[in-house]
Amino acid sequence: LALVCGLQAIVIPQTMRNLDIRKVAGMWHSMAMAASDISLLDSEASPVRMYVQELRPTPENNLEIILRKRENSACVERNIMAQKTEDPAVFMVDDQGERRISVLDTDSTHYLFFCMEAPTPHAGNGVMCQYLARTLKVDNEVMEKFDRALETLPVPMRIILDLSQGK
Repeated sequence: LALVCGLQAIVIPQTMRNLDIRKVAGMWHSMAMAASDISLLDSEASPVRMYVQELRPTPENNLEIILRKRENSACVERNIMAQKTEDPAVFMVDDQGERRISVLDTDSTHYLFFCMEAPTPHAGNGVMCQYLARTLKVDNEVMEKFDRALETLPVPMRIILDLSQGK
């Protein structure tokens, strides 16, 4: 029983302690996506399959996320407001249910790794992570770093979409 109950609450470990969201403002490109459950990313209309375009910090230290997502066979732009929490690397969003977004690592000038909980009705304890880059230039070293960051998570993760390779 303890094992079953323990799986219900996935804790995403934090590596970022002093995230300055003003430094992550600007344009980004989705380079790779990984998920704990393949159904989170297997179709273009999956609930967490989104392509981040821009991050905009607000004066209240919240984070507006501008992204593109497939809806009704069309690519649409959406804005999500991520509310700050006591932890500067964790934000809460209320999009298809309340979910947590955690920044795993960033150097703010080249890459940003984040993870997001899946919508509860879809995959109770699923997690999706993304590697964002400032440019479309492929950086194998950062890709390897993303892979190592995924290994620190308490659930097995698989890179399902490697957009850096044109897939």
